Amino acid sequence: MSLRDYVFTSESVSEGHPDKVSDRISDAVVDAFLTADPMSRVACETLCTTNRVIMAGEVRGPKSVTKEKLIEIARAAIKDIGYEQDGFHWKKANVECIVHEQSADIAQGVDSAGNKDEGAGDQGIMFGYACTETPELMPAPLYYAHAILKSMAEARHSGATPDFGPDAKSQISLEYKNGKPVRATSVVVSTQHSEKIDQDKVRDIVRPHVLDVLPKGWMCDEDHFYVNPTGRFVIGGPDGDCGLTGRKIIVDTYGGASPHGGGAFSGKDPSKVDRSAAYAARYLAKNVVAAGLAERCTIQVSYAIGVAKPLSVYIDTAGTGKVEEAKLSKVLQEMMDLSPRGIRTHLKLNRPIYARTSSYGHFGRPPDADGGFSWEKTDLADSLKRAF
Repeated sequence: MSLRDYVFTSESVSEGHPDKVSDRISDAVVDAFLTADPMSRVACETLCTTNRVIMAGEVRGPKSVTKEKLIEIARAAIKDIGYEQDGFHWKKANVECIVHEQSADIAQGVDSAGNKDEGAGDQGIMFGYACTETPELMPAPLYYAHAILKSMAEARHSGATPDFGPDAKSQISLEYKNGKPVRATSVVVSTQHSEKIDQDKVRDIVRPHVLDVLPKGWMCDEDHFYVNPTGRFVIGGPDGDCGLTGRKIIVDTYGGASPHGGGAFSGKDPSKVDRSAAYAARYLAKNVVAAGLAERCTIQVSYAIGVAKPLSVYIDTAGTGKVEEAKLSKVLQEMMDLSPRGIRTHLKLNRPIYARTSSYGHFGRPPDADGGFSWEKTDLADSLKRAF
């Protein structure tokens, strides 16, 4: 028998968290190459520390995207996040770019040729998930953890909270009754701030953002509302902690409510199934739930490098499904070509739409008019209803 009454916790980190600064720069590099040539290949990793940024990785794309241009892109990303601090400044930081050409061996396995379709950029497993806990069909703890930090970031960018810095973290524990979230048992928010304000003031500024995000009556008691538990958070961002691309993969996906294949998203062009297949799995899982075929849906797909078709497509509706899972898997594969080319074509992924995904989650966001977050559409729901 599954546990129905429990407490589940998820965390989020802001755009100014060191790892997210790295993700943002890496995704800005992807966007730069896809802008110049939609068929570019990019695998970019970024390291950030005290006034130092290093970009590395492999690319194949137009020569117009020079190392000098990539350095400018990194500085622009840091400036947009809001870093103008002594220990990390968009203009003063030493930015180094050691990106080089993609391996010819990898290119040979991935490229289409003759009768061979474009193969997966690597082996691996990817997961997608959706549930009915929020209108966005996302797990509630992660959704609200993201929303708190996004609200705080908007206030900081608008000038409403000038004493807050870019670096912040949140964590929410929700109590579930009969499998449904009912209230927060604890809320943790840590935010970088200036030396001008004390911790009582920080707490007072943070509280409205939490209250505005959580459903009415869900707020925990004051004893379990933790704001800057260490007592001080002035030194933050890459000056306080080294950042690396791809270290916040659970924050990026479902906050631990679903399995994760292990591959990071940021810095990778959509030929890499670590990214595109995870988007496709979310898209299909969300449409299954949106169609009313299950309250929860987990989808796993697997690939081999250089092979176009997935090796397996597994579906688990956790006992909430209204249709046979084997048949559901068959129907979904008929509705969507899950080869790398098929995914990119169906979701129109060869566009510069990735820098915006680097913070506050890759899922649970409204689709953008220019094609961003296309994997959040529920345009298959009606067809799925008819199929069953």
